[in-house]
Amino acid sequence: MLLLIGYVVVLLSSVGTYAVHGSLGALWVPLEYIAIVGLTAGYLVASNSPRSLKVVLGAIPSVLKGSHLNKALYMDLLAMLFEILSKVRKEGLMSIESDVENPESSPIFSKYASVSHDHHVMEFICDYLRMMVGGNLNAFEIENLMDIEIETHHHEAHFPAHFVQTLAGGIPAFGIVVAVMGVVNVMGSVGQPPAVLGKMIGGALVGTFLGILLAYGFVEPIANQLNQKVDEGSKIYQCIKVVLLASMNGYAPQVAIEFGRKVLYSADRPTFIELEDDIKARKGK
Repeated sequence: MLLLIGYVVVLLSSVGTYAVHGSLGALWVPLEYIAIVGLTAGYLVASNSPRSLKVVLGAIPSVLKGSHLNKALYMDLLAMLFEILSKVRKEGLMSIESDVENPESSPIFSKYASVSHDHHVMEFICDYLRMMVGGNLNAFEIENLMDIEIETHHHEAHFPAHFVQTLAGGIPAFGIVVAVMGVVNVMGSVGQPPAVLGKMIGGALVGTFLGILLAYGFVEPIANQLNQKVDEGSKIYQCIKVVLLASMNGYAPQVAIEFGRKVLYSADRPTFIELEDDIKARKGK
């Protein structure tokens, strides 16, 4: 929503202020618009494999959606981890084998739909709980593996943002290409009256204007939004990581989830009392 509001402000600040003292008709040069859009689309297609192109195009609409990662979800996550680790502490690691192997039918995981609906998060949790049940890896080895997996996920998720950022850097150059083409056309019409030449030169400069406006007013904000979403998306894995490692190192479930609470961003982090009261309330149900 904020992206759309920003777009309106950009248009009002550029085209709107120009309209006060100039003619909007002078900015309407259809062939230049078509050329810049075509160059941008060509760059997009030529720079990606079919799989990468699908990833980029699939990621862009996500900037219009609000983030599902908020305080309520993190409280559900920490409560779920607390419950599963409490079961381990009381009944042993083998007691959660059925939960890990069939998370869809787990009576614990099914209580927390906001978390269990995220396939990637549940896969991450179950994979490492399964390793804990197996007992073949120590905490140091699992931590190293977690770091590698989180880094891989972060790198992969950053690809669309990185590409859109690169695209934003190229669009002004496309605007210059279109403007130069317009100037070449003007040079071939030097015999025309000054009024006609002035209109042709103004039309050529629209390409430069459009390229810069699209790049920094419309495309780069999408890249910035995608980067923010990637950073937000990585935090949930870091939270899970520190909770499970704390449990492997012998800390009680109450202490382990405090480790997880501490790594959250301040805007999403429940207070110690909020989390404690929430877990007590869930126990009473």
